[in-house]
Amino acid sequence: MTSSTPTLRLERQLLRTGYTLVAGMDEVGRGALAGPVSVGVSVVDAATSTVPQGVKDSKLVPEPRRPDLARRVRRWALDGAVGHASPAEIDALGMTRALRLAGTRALAQLSVRPDVVILDGKHDWLSEPETIGLLGLLEPESAPTWHVVTQIKADMRCSSVAGASLLAKVERDAMMAEAAPGHPVYGWEINKGYSAPGHLAAIAEHGPCELHRRSWKTFRAAEAEDQQVPEAHHDVRSTQA
Repeated sequence: MTSSTPTLRLERQLLRTGYTLVAGMDEVGRGALAGPVSVGVSVVDAATSTVPQGVKDSKLVPEPRRPDLARRVRRWALDGAVGHASPAEIDALGMTRALRLAGTRALAQLSVRPDVVILDGKHDWLSEPETIGLLGLLEPESAPTWHVVTQIKADMRCSSVAGASLLAKVERDAMMAEAAPGHPVYGWEINKGYSAPGHLAAIAEHGPCELHRRSWKTFRAAEAEDQQVPEAHHDVRSTQA
């Protein structure tokens, strides 16, 4: 069973092979109905100490503790940042390209360039495929190719990835709370845009707004029903990842 306490074991293994700067990267908001998908990154080097106590995958940290731990991650890491892709970009590009866009935006904010990036899971969504129209959305540095290492449960095992998860979660939650007063019926200050029962009920009663992901099955099915055209596409996860 994997411990919920992350370590720098993988990061230090990579540093011993010749890399000098290792970045951990993680996404939040992939399964939400509204708001951006956000990607955090935190960078470590050979001099980086053990991660501050309490830092772990953001899903395992009580919400009130996350902001303080994110501040500790900022002080602990050599550098850190968060990038976002908007609901409109998710609809236009699909989730994988939106993740790549958000991740590239996060990396572009760093004051250092990592030699290698650790991604949670087994799918490398950061490396550049045969993108269509993506480069025009990126900053002038435009989509560099990164050396990527994937690690299953990296958000639980790797300190840099756990730190990135906290950075992304805190920043995205703050964005949803800030947007909530302008769209009070959806309860985003509580559900952060995920498919909570109150959020789904508000969508059913009031319909979606410009911050909802219109390409999601929840909305496509409703639009198809209105138009009496069968429609089935993208499923969503209700977990607040």
